[in-house]
Amino acid sequence: MKILLLGSGGRENAFALKLSESNRCKKLFIAPGNAGTSACGENINLSATDFAGIENFCVANEIDMLVCGPEEPLVKGLHDYFLASEKVKHIPVIGPVATGAMLEGSKSYSKSFMLHYKIPTAAYDSFDVTRLEDGLNFIRMQKLPVVLKADGLAAGKGVLICDSHDEACHEFKEMLSGKFGGAGARVVVEEFLSGIEFSVFALCDGKNYVLLPEAKDYKRIGEGDTGLNTGGMGAISPVPFVDDALMKKVVNEIVEPTIAGLIADGISYKGFIYFGLIKTADGVFVIEYNCRMGDPETEVVIPRLKTDLVDLFEAVGNGTLDKMNVEVTADCAVTIVLASGGYPGDFEKGKTITSTENISDSLVFHAGTKTENGEVKTNGGRVMAITSFGKTLREALEKSNHNAAAIQFDGKYFRRDIGYEFLNQ
Repeated sequence: MKILLLGSGGRENAFALKLSESNRCKKLFIAPGNAGTSACGENINLSATDFAGIENFCVANEIDMLVCGPEEPLVKGLHDYFLASEKVKHIPVIGPVATGAMLEGSKSYSKSFMLHYKIPTAAYDSFDVTRLEDGLNFIRMQKLPVVLKADGLAAGKGVLICDSHDEACHEFKEMLSGKFGGAGARVVVEEFLSGIEFSVFALCDGKNYVLLPEAKDYKRIGEGDTGLNTGGMGAISPVPFVDDALMKKVVNEIVEPTIAGLIADGISYKGFIYFGLIKTADGVFVIEYNCRMGDPETEVVIPRLKTDLVDLFEAVGNGTLDKMNVEVTADCAVTIVLASGGYPGDFEKGKTITSTENISDSLVFHAGTKTENGEVKTNGGRVMAITSFGKTLREALEKSNHNAAAIQFDGKYFRRDIGYEFLNQ
């Protein structure tokens, strides 16, 4: 089978490695890929949102499956484009159609979807510039802190937690004035939920689904979960507090009502649903949906799979996930992200990366990297993800920390405390 994988991050490197390990993968192309994906297949200089270019490449190279890693092409209608093309409509696309991707593409849509199908989530309202004063009044009535979310895609940076009403009102006006570009043309104002977060992942074929291992990621830049939010500084899987009883609750109250709601709305959803969840004193609530796997969660979840990923994706295309069994290693996995100095603020690119060749007992996934004149250079805020296994969380963390320290580039930063709250359990 010839497969084209779209994307250029750590998530795509994890997918690329797992797909390349399948004896059913005859040839793997990654567009555009990064310095790490080139070891798993052939990088193609093609944008993930160049639908015509992707279509032509698929025809010319007799591609059998298209896997979309990032959210933007899905929200813009990549799957719909393929379904409408006589040349490529036979190629299964792993990723939902645009109406399904709206679960991530519009916060206000996803909140109204949850409300309609009685899926537990925080109380909210949404506002555009025509309802500025209504929004400000609504904010002033909220308990502190106040959560503000840009409605559209904002590269993981469109969520603000404000500790005062004055701050919330200021940021609300800034968002509606273009702070996050078009993504903030509508702003969701949401009740703050106090609890512990975790993520659950479903792979759907339009009517059936399978669950992948759960994960918990760490968004804050500083140790002890301090400082600014990032795209994610690390992740663990499994999650110590997620037991069978909790998962049963998640499935019954959240996963199955979501999939039933999509079916009821006539949406044939073929791809991943990411459930960003929070466990509170009052139960489990949905913070957000994503229409793809998370990053760095992919780097900790996908390596735990024993089941052939090509087989799973083929079942998505065929609508036969009900016949698949997901096998997972019992070992703990910890992923640590290596970031550029200054991230999530301003940072420099083009720093030479060394010592990756010495890593043997961890997986090294490239994210923001490129190859230049035969050297691997930094090319983003989050540069690499180091994933290790162990019989215990501590064992896996120690391996990842050791190897994260061994890799070198100017300005490198990483958190050493991923999974910190569970290490003494």
